[in-house]
Amino acid sequence: MADLLNIGLSGLSASKSQLSITGHNISNVNTPGFSRQDASQATRTPQFSGAGYVGSGTTLVEIRRSYSEFLTSQLRSSTSLSSDVEAYKSQIDQLDSLLAGSTTGITPALQKFFSALQTAAEDPANIPARQLVLAEAEGLARRFNTVSDRLTEQNNFTNKQMAAVTDQVNRLAGSIGSLNNAIAIASANGQKPNDLLDKRDEAVRQLSTYIGVTVTPQDDNSFNISVGTGQPLVVGSTVSRLEIVPGQGDPNRHEIQFVSGSSRQGITSQITGGELGGLIRYRSEVLDSTMNSLGRLALAVSDQVNTQLGQGLDLKGQVGKALFGDFNAPALAQLRVTAFAGNSSNAQPLLNITNSSALTVSDYLMEYDGTAYKVRRLSDNQTMTVSGAPSGPLSFTDKDGRDQGFQVELGSALPAAGDKFSLQPTRRGAADVRVTLDQADQLAFAAVASGQSNLQNAGTGAISQPDMASAPSPIDLNDLKMAFGSGLNLTATANSDGTFALTDAGSLPTGWAYVDAKGDPLVDGSGNPLSPVLQSGTTNTVRLAYTATPGGTYQFDFNVSGRPQTNDSFSLTYNQGGVSDNRNALKLVDLQTKQTVGVDAGSAGSGFSFTDGYGELVERVGTLTAQARMDSEATGAILKQATDNRDSLSAVNLDEEAANLIKFEQYYNASAQIIQVARSLFDTLINTFR
Repeated sequence: MADLLNIGLSGLSASKSQLSITGHNISNVNTPGFSRQDASQATRTPQFSGAGYVGSGTTLVEIRRSYSEFLTSQLRSSTSLSSDVEAYKSQIDQLDSLLAGSTTGITPALQKFFSALQTAAEDPANIPARQLVLAEAEGLARRFNTVSDRLTEQNNFTNKQMAAVTDQVNRLAGSIGSLNNAIAIASANGQKPNDLLDKRDEAVRQLSTYIGVTVTPQDDNSFNISVGTGQPLVVGSTVSRLEIVPGQGDPNRHEIQFVSGSSRQGITSQITGGELGGLIRYRSEVLDSTMNSLGRLALAVSDQVNTQLGQGLDLKGQVGKALFGDFNAPALAQLRVTAFAGNSSNAQPLLNITNSSALTVSDYLMEYDGTAYKVRRLSDNQTMTVSGAPSGPLSFTDKDGRDQGFQVELGSALPAAGDKFSLQPTRRGAADVRVTLDQADQLAFAAVASGQSNLQNAGTGAISQPDMASAPSPIDLNDLKMAFGSGLNLTATANSDGTFALTDAGSLPTGWAYVDAKGDPLVDGSGNPLSPVLQSGTTNTVRLAYTATPGGTYQFDFNVSGRPQTNDSFSLTYNQGGVSDNRNALKLVDLQTKQTVGVDAGSAGSGFSFTDGYGELVERVGTLTAQARMDSEATGAILKQATDNRDSLSAVNLDEEAANLIKFEQYYNASAQIIQVARSLFDTLINTFR
């Protein structure tokens, strides 16, 4: 009877434990990361009797959790990838809406500005039309400023979000370290602490939403967690941390440091996965290049418009004033160069834009080794060829000989060996563009020279209005007045073979010469100046160049058509009082379609117009946005599948647990009945001896 009682008691104990486990499962059905538990039973050691071995009941061998390391690892990696893509997508969606919006993008402001120029060109003496040009220019500059401000805000948000995410990473890392310690202690008895293991797995899964991690299980059931390229964030109960610090080369661009004890290591470029990886990837792949592209466009617009205005005359007959501010002002040039924290000198170079059409959208890193400068273009890590004395100014070309469009002036304080500088030629271009012209009559819409045929000419020859092909910017009125004097007269000489020539090159006034399309003087084999031979009855293009002493060279193109007769004369004069002249205004209008952005001097037809340059930026961001949306759908589906796979094994099924409750309740009742039978038998036996 004692044996029967022990058997009943073992079943009662086992069923009670099974009910407790089932209840534990049910109560944790909504607990994140909880793995369903069950118990395995085995028979107790039987007792030998004469007839054989008689069973002695049951015992619980192990309380197990339904768990798969493979499925958990798959869920962890899917979570990291999905969080990365979602963080990237949330940022680029905002950027795409900003750049492509009809009320927030640059294109509408550009179109309004050039439309105002077109209207003003139709009536160049109309002051209200000129005022509209100034108003639309102000609107364009403000639009550049506004979009740049939004990008700066997004960069600041990225910095703040990186700091917030890093705090969560450090918190979870500390929690995992504590759990590692508790698990190692609890596992010393040879059994696994299931609930602690679940809690740690959930902490690691949450950690993977913030940063990509590598998990390495240890013999004592603890986890080693590493980030980046193997930096040990958690080793047993020892926990390192991540810190957000201002960037060495750009304080506005925060970086991540791995801190272990007293050592620090920058790991920003090594982090992948999770929300932190997505933010860093968005900043490096999209945000930085977008700010640079927008800045390059703003620099190109202000440079090209100012340059063209500087080659014309305003309503007062004066050289046109710049519409936009000087982007090479010392205060702005200084902002384009950032000295690295830790430089041993106080050198603060200036970066001046020399050719806005040649600018790229990349930043550069300049290092000084004590004797020479090494400059690397960060977009493709290509080393630049540096020209200039160690004291500057320095110019830069790539391996194909393409000028990078800027120079660095070193000033009086030279760098020390080991000093580094971040060069950002275009980063602030959109933020700093300003309209400085406030007098509409100072817009230079008139050309500097005019041409006319002598009314007494016997032939049918005609001369077009001269076009200034190249000139210093701004032009010098004194040079031009001296060049034309009372007028540059050209006399035709007709030949019997149907050709004609203009005034002999040797008879041109001092400083004037016939040149070819490249600007080289026309000379014979002995180096004597030549006059071009022109064909009667067709349109002939002639280029004349005037070299001021001292000063620059002015080149003028004009056409001579018809059939001039000998002694027919044509004159080029300074355009004094050209109030109704709109030729320079038309050149300003032509800038809208002229290829002036990202021009490769060695490749014909390269580059973009203002509108196309911005359109290329919008298209690139739009393509990346569409790709991010597709990636979001794909990674979301992968994460759901990984979650479903894990839940199919580990999640609690309430229907199954309800069935277990009934089963183990009956088990408990049956075990109790065994004890009741043993009691009845014992009572019967006792009563027999009374």
